[in-house]
Amino acid sequence: MNKKLIGIGLAIAFVIGFGSCKPKQSAYKSVYEAAKERDVEDNTTSAAVSKPAATTPTYTPSTNESVRKEKVTPVYESDASGLKAYSVVVAAMAMKPGAESLKERFGNDGYNIILARNEQGMYRVIIASYDSKEQAVAKKNEILAKYAELGDPSTLKAKYGIPFNDWWILQREY
Repeated sequence: MNKKLIGIGLAIAFVIGFGSCKPKQSAYKSVYEAAKERDVEDNTTSAAVSKPAATTPTYTPSTNESVRKEKVTPVYESDASGLKAYSVVVAAMAMKPGAESLKERFGNDGYNIILARNEQGMYRVIIASYDSKEQAVAKKNEILAKYAELGDPSTLKAKYGIPFNDWWILQREY
């Protein structure tokens, strides 16, 4: 009888001991939620103070453009002659089907897109390629200004699947 009573007592103690434990929220989750709350507060505060948004996004061309240097090779042999020293890269993709899809979307707008691949296997979607940095920067600015007139950044991102504020100049290494 004592063994039964001890067993029942231990079982009740375990049920009470483990039943009252609640899983604790991770420290990362609490920090994330706090940051999210601050972001929401900042957005509501700035929305009340800021002036109304313009219908077209503001775009300021860059004259002092930095470049990234990479050794790239054209994916298709037909693109080899079009790949010059300085290129305007609209996206970097890990998967070839995504890069080809983007090539098709910009191709529908009349651009001759070049797909190039770097040594790490990333695909570079190139919208224009020139022998000089100045030409590449000018073309990048011209194309971005054209797209800025066509719609706001969220509309362009929905259509093309890429942000239009992340284009960059690639200097090809041989």
